Amino acid sequence: MANPSLLILAGDGIGPEVMAEVKRIIGWMGAKRGIHFDVSEDLVGGAAYDVHGVPLADATMAKAQAADAVLLGAVGGPKYDKLDFSVKPERGLLRLRKEMDLFSNLRPAQCFDALADFSSLKRDVVAGLDIVIVRELTSGVYFGEPRGIFKEGNERVGINTQRYTESEIARVAKSAFELARKRSNKVCSMEKANVMESGILWRDVVQEVHDRDYPDVELSHMYADNGAMQLVRWPKQFDVIVTDNLFGDVLSDCAAMLTGSLGMLPSASLGAPMANGRPKALYEPVHGSAPDIAGTGKANPIACILSFAMALRYSFDLGDEATRVEKAVEKVLADGLRTADLMGPDGGTPVSTTQMGDAVLAALDESL
Repeated sequence: MANPSLLILAGDGIGPEVMAEVKRIIGWMGAKRGIHFDVSEDLVGGAAYDVHGVPLADATMAKAQAADAVLLGAVGGPKYDKLDFSVKPERGLLRLRKEMDLFSNLRPAQCFDALADFSSLKRDVVAGLDIVIVRELTSGVYFGEPRGIFKEGNERVGINTQRYTESEIARVAKSAFELARKRSNKVCSMEKANVMESGILWRDVVQEVHDRDYPDVELSHMYADNGAMQLVRWPKQFDVIVTDNLFGDVLSDCAAMLTGSLGMLPSASLGAPMANGRPKALYEPVHGSAPDIAGTGKANPIACILSFAMALRYSFDLGDEATRVEKAVEKVLADGLRTADLMGPDGGTPVSTTQMGDAVLAALDESL
């Protein structure tokens, strides 16, 4: 059988630096575990604009459509701030999400014990936290029509439309229920059914999908504003949260800060299954391109490494290997190694991007 294919789009800023450490772990998987990938690389974001005049070339888009998974670093930087909106680096990422139809965005929020004091919340609230927010990514208020700024009488009015079809809600609900079955078998669906018709439909469809196909999964419903409050009150009550595009945007950023550092957070964006059964998939760290530290060796590669671990789990059904990578990261942090963003209350040993990668590889060796 052919090796599974990976397309690496390192992008801009610290993207190439953190992705370099991921490539070392991909190499380790082949050398030490006999797990080989056919890896190709291409350009996205500002790096693509510099060469092609667009943030994502058509040929690169075709490669992404054909790959078993795409790994992306980061896009953007001040160099591109004055470009027309249509060719800004971020449009490359948005094109990938749209044309690959990546409707299910998985945002884990895991608080490693060694970093529990980095959160703004009390240790007992966040220590051991391990939740996932499943955000619908391709519909809702960010895409609904009509939209725009219009003249109405003597003043302007801004309009955005919250729009969901039953099928759009059902497919992201199924994604959340499938994920829950691999975790603690518990889903909380969040919307605003008390004031929004789209919220009423969301709640109805999620319940219908549950009752028909996933009665074994525990399902609860919660208004999204209460959900935000509960995330900062007692987040460990949740396992999988499923919600729409707008609320998912807000709630996932709220959950991200429970862990103490954006440099630690991976993500996955998944679509429908391809002919080989694997989902269309793009994996990327939540952090941005951090141009202020690009090239200094200060970037934290852990979020990108954990994004690769998510690819192992969700694209390649290699859950044991994903856990191996995650435990290697956990050991390195427990040993007190810290990139610049992790230097905090516990002190720790400062390390560079490459040294953090060295330590994760050493921990992987110890796991054999």
